[in-house]
Amino acid sequence: MSVDDPLLASQLVVRVCLFLVAATAMFGGALQMFLGQPETSPRLDNVHRFMAGVYFSTGVISLWAAITIRQQGTLVYLLALGVLLAGVGRLVSISRVGLPKPAAVWLGYLIPELVLPLIIAVAHYASS
Repeated sequence: MSVDDPLLASQLVVRVCLFLVAATAMFGGALQMFLGQPETSPRLDNVHRFMAGVYFSTGVISLWAAITIRQQGTLVYLLALGVLLAGVGRLVSISRVGLPKPAAVWLGYLIPELVLPLIIAVAHYASS
């Protein structure tokens, strides 16, 4: 398949999903880097902003993978795994300390983190 050939439908699905992951991670990472963790200790704010940088960089990697989707293999599965594990982290948090308010916002984060990785993995597998 050459660069000029149209994307397969499954590659287009993976690309769109990775663009969504990239936009969410880059926006969320930048916002959390700026906001920090209000009303907390310096240690927790430091960890929060560090993780915001990791979150942002995951968005950059997802953006690059989406743009170069024809050349990607295992990286797409690893990115999907990272998103899924982030969702699992939210589930653990919710089970231990409860659902933050407003609940709809946090469920709006959680549901795509659990669903998008499955769509990405299945569509990427169909592409190969």
